[in-house]
Amino acid sequence: MAVIHHTVLKPTKLELLTSWLPSRPWYRGGADARPELAKAGGFRLDDPEGAVGIEFLVVTDAAGPGSYLVPLAYRGAPLDGAEHALVGTMEHGVLGRRWAYDGMRDPVLVAQLLALIEGRVEAQDQSVSDTPDRDVTRSCAGGPLAFTGHLATDDEEGTVLASPSGPALRLHRVLRPAEDAVPAGAIGHVAGSWTAPDGTRARGLFATLRP
Repeated sequence: MAVIHHTVLKPTKLELLTSWLPSRPWYRGGADARPELAKAGGFRLDDPEGAVGIEFLVVTDAAGPGSYLVPLAYRGAPLDGAEHALVGTMEHGVLGRRWAYDGMRDPVLVAQLLALIEGRVEAQDQSVSDTPDRDVTRSCAGGPLAFTGHLATDDEEGTVLASPSGPALRLHRVLRPAEDAVPAGAIGHVAGSWTAPDGTRARGLFATLRP
């Protein structure tokens, strides 16, 4: 399993996202906004090859306000053909330079998210090595899942992965408190908790899978 290094990042993840979020169509603060971000939750997944760091980060924006789910893939070298998905680069105190990508455009993160929905892997604690995150729940009524040749598109609510002849996966970027239940018509889901802008604990959907 991935080892969590407690070290210094320059710039920090929140600093990278401060400049990146306003360029996203699902960000509610507008293109000219200056987000005021705080970490509010999230979880990690393991890359079986141990090369890519996978984090689903929840942030709140006091300037918005709002809560957002941002999956990030951390790599030790640039990902070919993914310049459009680069969030930024960071200097890691242990691992050196890291390239942070929008995870919904990274094939390793997408594959592990599908594995989580199917129940083949467990969500991991965001801050502690080798520790499952029991707060993250999932379900799947179909499978096996594959998105070969998938196309990721953003809208005002999040990101949709659609394959030519398979299901559609929606990542809910704009988080809203809701019951932890599979929505009508969905064949799978991921749900979890985060700290809302007012300081209360909220729970809702992170991703839904539809036929």
